[in-house]
Amino acid sequence: MSTKKNKNDSSDQADMDLLTERQAHYFSRPSLGKGGPSKLRQQFSRGMTFFLVIAASIIFYFALLRLTNISKVFQEVFGVLKPVIYGCVLAYLLNPIVKQADKYLVPILKIKFKKNGQAEKVSRAVGILAAVVLLVVLIVTLCNLLIPELYSSIRNLVITLPRQLDDLVSELSEVKLDDSTTSTLIKTAIKEGTDMLMDWLRTDLMAKANELMSNLTVGVLNIVSEIFNAVIGLIVSIYILFSKETFVRQSKKCVYAVLSARHANMVLHLTTKSNEIFGGFIIGKLIDSAIIGVLCFIGLNILKMPYVMLVSVIVGVTNIIPFFGPYIGAVPSTILIMLANPIQGVYFVIFILLLQQFDGNILGPKILGNSTGLSAFWVIVAILLGGGLFGFVGMVMGVPTFAVLYYIVQMLVNSHLERKNLPTGSEYYDTMSYVDDEGTYYHSDGETQANGHKPCHTCSDSTK
Repeated sequence: MSTKKNKNDSSDQADMDLLTERQAHYFSRPSLGKGGPSKLRQQFSRGMTFFLVIAASIIFYFALLRLTNISKVFQEVFGVLKPVIYGCVLAYLLNPIVKQADKYLVPILKIKFKKNGQAEKVSRAVGILAAVVLLVVLIVTLCNLLIPELYSSIRNLVITLPRQLDDLVSELSEVKLDDSTTSTLIKTAIKEGTDMLMDWLRTDLMAKANELMSNLTVGVLNIVSEIFNAVIGLIVSIYILFSKETFVRQSKKCVYAVLSARHANMVLHLTTKSNEIFGGFIIGKLIDSAIIGVLCFIGLNILKMPYVMLVSVIVGVTNIIPFFGPYIGAVPSTILIMLANPIQGVYFVIFILLLQQFDGNILGPKILGNSTGLSAFWVIVAILLGGGLFGFVGMVMGVPTFAVLYYIVQMLVNSHLERKNLPTGSEYYDTMSYVDDEGTYYHSDGETQANGHKPCHTCSDSTK
């Protein structure tokens, strides 16, 4: 019996080793540019190629003229498929829980279930059930905690804000200054500023409030519709998680059917890399922001600040945005607290600075690590570009998207350098190193080797 068990264990270990080896195929970068001329170049002459380029340019020009109509079609399709999109997003977020359940349960259930594939089905069902229950419990708990506190905070804000603004205006009006020219300018600026503020409160703010109340019914209907789409999306995500291996196999089959083997391997490699970047960033950022929101709630309670729950939600949600998120959340929160108590507003600024230093230097690197591989400069570029084009979603998703594009560009550049027998590490290209007209690389100390560059044990292909 023991011998039979050892043979089964050896067989399972061999299967796991083979699976790991095959999965690693898509993690290693495929070679580029070694497949010879494409079929298109073999079948078409240069004149036909020019014709296709001109025809594609004309089609692109007319597509730009009809861009508004095309975007409306995409918006309608997106609206119809919104539950499916929600389901894909939820399945992607819940997939790590399901994978962990399969990792721990499948070996245990294989001992009890002798029928082939039965252990995997039971483990998958348990994992999906646990993920859905955890999601529902988390949502219900957050709603029970947040909605009453948010309602109370917003209600108190609406009731006390006019009085607080009146007190602020009165205090500014009673400021006593000397009769110098500078004091006169300051008094004039304070008076004009308070008059503009009061006019804005009486006209624009009231108009916006009336418009908001008139659109309240439409907003409620939209919220109900989005909740309905999210519920359907949750059901769709369950089906996706149950059949994710089938979808993966079908997608891989289509890729190999449509593309050549070399291009198909490249597409699968980029898909694997994109999943690694997006998964590490999104899951890590959600965990990081949740921890920051909880720490902010605890700290504000200790400091006895007003609007504790409202400010904690603002700080936690905006912390999802890399780099700019802490400042975006801190500005309105500081204004709210300073209207209630200016001294507490100063304390809040100090507290939020310390909290963000802790997040940026200790908590964030521990959770996220170097999931994107981008420097701070490219993170800022990605946030500004994504936010300018797609708003809040663009600011959040811009960083991992830009990281994938950065990886593709880096891979292409490194491939061209390898063909020229030049080093790929950025550390090689300092001020004194160069490549002569014959294509030979010379290190900064003037030495070279037959392969075109001097070896450097500290240099690598890392992105810098």
